[in-house]
Amino acid sequence: MQTKLNKAKTILKEVFGFDQFLPLQEEVILSVLGGKDTLVVMPTGSGKSLCYQLPALMFEGLTVVVSPLISLMKDQVEQLIEFDIPAVLLNSSLSWTEYQQNVRRVQERQAKLLYVAPETLLKPETQSLLSAVQVDCITIDEAHCISEWGHDFRPEYRQIARVREKFPEAVCLALTATATARVQDDIARNLNFRLPDSSRQPVSSEKNRRPAAKFIGSFNRENLFLQVAPKTDAYRQTLEFLQKFTDQSGIIYCFSRKQTEALAEGLEAQGFSVKPYHAGLPDEVRKQNQELFIRDDVQIIVATIAFGMGINKPNVRFVLHYDLPKSIESYYQEIGRAGRDGLRADCLLLFGYGDTQKIKYFIDQKENEFHRQVALQHLEKLVDFAEASECRRKPLLAYFGESYSRENCGMCDNCLRTEESLTDLTIPAQKFLSCVYRTGQYFGGVHITDVLRGSESQKIFQHGHQHLSTYGIGKEYSKKQWAHLTRQLVRQGLLRKEPEFGSLKLTEKAREVLSGKEKFFGTLQEEPPKPATRTDTYRDYDKTLFDLLRAKRKQLADQANVPPYVIFSDKSLVEMAVFYPQSRDTFVTMHGVGSAKLEKYGDIFLEIIQRYCSEHRISERTKYTVKSRMTAKLRPLSKPRHVEVGEAYNRGSSVTDLVAKYGVKQSTILDHLYRFYREGNPLKNGSVLSLSSLPQNQQTKVREAFSRLGTEMLRPVFDKLNGEVSFEELKILRLYYISLQR
Repeated sequence: MQTKLNKAKTILKEVFGFDQFLPLQEEVILSVLGGKDTLVVMPTGSGKSLCYQLPALMFEGLTVVVSPLISLMKDQVEQLIEFDIPAVLLNSSLSWTEYQQNVRRVQERQAKLLYVAPETLLKPETQSLLSAVQVDCITIDEAHCISEWGHDFRPEYRQIARVREKFPEAVCLALTATATARVQDDIARNLNFRLPDSSRQPVSSEKNRRPAAKFIGSFNRENLFLQVAPKTDAYRQTLEFLQKFTDQSGIIYCFSRKQTEALAEGLEAQGFSVKPYHAGLPDEVRKQNQELFIRDDVQIIVATIAFGMGINKPNVRFVLHYDLPKSIESYYQEIGRAGRDGLRADCLLLFGYGDTQKIKYFIDQKENEFHRQVALQHLEKLVDFAEASECRRKPLLAYFGESYSRENCGMCDNCLRTEESLTDLTIPAQKFLSCVYRTGQYFGGVHITDVLRGSESQKIFQHGHQHLSTYGIGKEYSKKQWAHLTRQLVRQGLLRKEPEFGSLKLTEKAREVLSGKEKFFGTLQEEPPKPATRTDTYRDYDKTLFDLLRAKRKQLADQANVPPYVIFSDKSLVEMAVFYPQSRDTFVTMHGVGSAKLEKYGDIFLEIIQRYCSEHRISERTKYTVKSRMTAKLRPLSKPRHVEVGEAYNRGSSVTDLVAKYGVKQSTILDHLYRFYREGNPLKNGSVLSLSSLPQNQQTKVREAFSRLGTEMLRPVFDKLNGEVSFEELKILRLYYISLQR
């Protein structure tokens, strides 16, 4: 196996131009090369394609890739050809002549990879073609389409298992970016994978002789900034959002074809480079618009969910959900089209309750009751995510069975809010909980809200609830606000919702709030969060050189009739604009530059870099080594702000000095200093205590609270002191407290 690994690493660098594997790639590749059927769940942008493309070059025979979309196949084949890898596709987009040419290439063993749609694979003539050659690997991309529990079930995918049985010697690799534990189990059973940790037997044990393995990568895309904003004026909000992304690629998702057309026309009238995409457009128009976007001739695509599965455009800098997606899986897959180059990308979801009603209407049209219930569960989980006041990554990753332990990710709107932005909602929570209790804990949130708002509905009079003390005591809040509060009470464990009828039950935690022993904090007003502070998409690279390289890339791409990123990704050009490689030896160390691309494009791009460096007297820089390509970032040429602040403070600058120097609030400087400390840096005592206006006895109480509860979160300390000490004072005394611990 070590010999295979060494060969794989050589191919990784010489063919694909990568220095090392991304997380799990090496393990998956060795599993496939070892003959194990393999199920892989890895997030978008984590390099799933390499897990079968690289083994295909090591297998003696053919690797068949089953893919759901023509655009995905075409895109991947174009990229493989640029790497001088013999790959072909068979689908309905080809002319008869092209189709027959590709069939002959397979018959004559001239192809290492064959891409087919599931419908094409199921054809007798395709199976006859494959039976005449050596098939070493069958790869099923977007494997979640197999499962009825998934968000994108396709019946033809469940028939792939029958075809697979005809090639018992071929190893099978199933890949997806979105699969819960239930969907994973369904995929494995359908494909007859005998996983060591599976408690359920495969559908059939026939011809299931080889062992199987499963690899689950982290679903956390650290480079995606996640934001949810209440939908107030969607068009105005969209225009404001787009102002931050001049001349950058992005996708806007809409619910309907009509909305897609209207928004695209409106944005075009505002001067944006934009095209629509939906299933109602003629095939040629839809195909042309997608090509324009992929090739950077159009910057923005406004689309329905018909767009994007498998789109591998790495430099998408934003995804905006103009309307609510159907499920967390759909949302995750759609935001996954952003930032595939590992650089920052922004994801904004405009959340309006009216959108949930539109989705429920279409769910009600489903004839299958099972499918209706699954769709409603998906929608409910998505609303929970949209309304969450905690770090966005916690509910998102939890949905896929992954826990997120950090309190603050620093890359979502909720984590950039201050703790003070949470409101004391103890009184409205007590009203709601009391009403649940007084109605006997038999009713759902809608009825409880009607009682609180003094509704005169027949149901209320039928049960005599107009006589309750809680009747009409909640008229100050709208139905939407009470619904929002209800979901927070459930999420924070004060209410338990019965799954069958939706009735609400009080928990012990609720009784603590009702008795006044505990307070309840949350959000109630449907106000948009504070605008997230946005840094530049890229930092510390030569933008002039980057533009020169990008222009040359576009010219070469147009000549070759391929998308620009097939030549080089933005990440490759950014590295060139940071390290200024001026020889073939250093050029080949840039991201995505392998031997094939060095020969094709090395001299062309080197000439531009050398001329530019000569004109501006710039020397070549040495590229540093990274441990993991998943977490690698270009080395910043200036220190992060919190490091600058921390070092200045340790040199003797006071908090007041730093506030004046950087023109920010005192609270911001205090946050910078604490972050500096949390990253393992020492923090001197300084003069921070002089900022406190608390008397000595209260300072002592605060320090005692820190000693018992820790300093990581201020909310528990704030609650312990009954809200008598402000967060600003707590931040001051926290810094003083930790400076004493050194």
